[in-house]
Amino acid sequence: MARLANKIVLITGAGSGIGQSTAVLFAREGATVIVNDLEAAKGDETVRLIEEAGGKAICLAADVTDPEQVAGMVETIKSKYGRIDVLFNNAGISGVGMLHEIDPEAWDRVMKVNIRGVFVPSKYVLPLMMEQRGGSIINMSSCIAEIGLARRASYSATKGAVLALTKSMQVDYAPYNIRVNALLPGTILTPFVEKYLSESYDDPEEAYASLKTRQLSGDLGRPADVAQAALFLASDESKFMMGSPLYIDGGVVFGKNA
Repeated sequence: MARLANKIVLITGAGSGIGQSTAVLFAREGATVIVNDLEAAKGDETVRLIEEAGGKAICLAADVTDPEQVAGMVETIKSKYGRIDVLFNNAGISGVGMLHEIDPEAWDRVMKVNIRGVFVPSKYVLPLMMEQRGGSIINMSSCIAEIGLARRASYSATKGAVLALTKSMQVDYAPYNIRVNALLPGTILTPFVEKYLSESYDDPEEAYASLKTRQLSGDLGRPADVAQAALFLASDESKFMMGSPLYIDGGVVFGKNA
C-alpha cells in the first residue's frame, strides 16, 4: 500500500531541488501534492513531472513570507480538499559571509525567508490541523544548526532558529495529535549548489572535491536522499517521533575523518 495514500500534502519551495524531488516522491506514494513555489513556472514543471508519472498535484504560487498570500493559498486548499495532512516547510535561501561582511539588508532577507517562511505557512495551516485533530509538519533545518561552518553566519542563525522553533511547536501542538519534526541535511547537490560552485570558484571541480571531504560518505547527498527522509516523517511510520531532528548529512555532525 502507498505510504501516503489519500493524504493532502503542502510543500513549499517545491519548484526545484529537494522540494521538487520530495513532491514527486510523495505523489508516487499516493499523496495529493500542493506544489508551492514563488515562481509559478517552476511549480508547474513539478506538477507536470508528477502528472506524467500518474500522480495528482496542483501548483499554488505564493510568497511564503506574505501572510495574505499564504492565507489565501491555505483557504484554497481547504475549499478544494477539506484538509491538510502534511506541511513541509522546505522553502529557503542561503547566505554566505562572515558576520562583519554581511549587509544588513542581506541578513534581513535570509532571516525573512528562512524563519518567517516557516512561521507564516505554519500559522495558517495549524488551525486546520487542530480542527482535524492531526497532522505532520516537517521543518527544513540543516546540520549547520549543530556545527560551526565558515562564512555561513546568517544561514546558520536561521537554521538553528528553525530547529528551536520545531521543538517549541511540538510542545504546543502535541495535544492536537500534530507532530512537528525537523530535517537536518548536510551539503546536498541541488541546482543551487551547482550554480554556486560554478559562479563562485575559478575551479568548480576542485571546490566540489573539497566539499566532498566534509562527509564521511565521501560525497554530497542528493535531493532524493532528503526526500526519502521527509517521506518517513510524513508517513504514519514515524508516529512516535515528536520534536526530533533527523540527520541526513553523510556523517558531518557525528563523524570526523582521521
